[in-house]
Amino acid sequence: MDETTPRILADVAELTADPAGAAPGAAWRLEQEPRDLDANVVRLPPGGRNEPFDGPALDILVHVVAGSGLLHTADQDVPIRAGQVLWLPRQSRRGFTAGPEGLAWLTVHRRKPGLGIGRRPEA
Repeated sequence: MDETTPRILADVAELTADPAGAAPGAAWRLEQEPRDLDANVVRLPPGGRNEPFDGPALDILVHVVAGSGLLHTADQDVPIRAGQVLWLPRQSRRGFTAGPEGLAWLTVHRRKPGLGIGRRPEA
């Protein structure tokens, strides 16, 4: 199959079938090359928490694919559930806490640029 052929990459239903028994973190990552996007399926077990942090300089689209929980922002905690689509603006504060059945979400964003050798900023 060549790089221009559309194809199935993952089955989110299988990846999120047992969120209660899932190890926290990325259950799947987009790895095809070449690509312009990054995507991940992330899981948290019941009560699991992803501590709030200031995000990268990229807008991120999040689709909650299983469970429920809270999205922690700089201003408030927002209840979230499967089926919702969230937008995390670049550099916004965000974190997640899973509800009693766990939480899983798909993220999609522009691919982060690789580290490169550049010139040192002048003082």
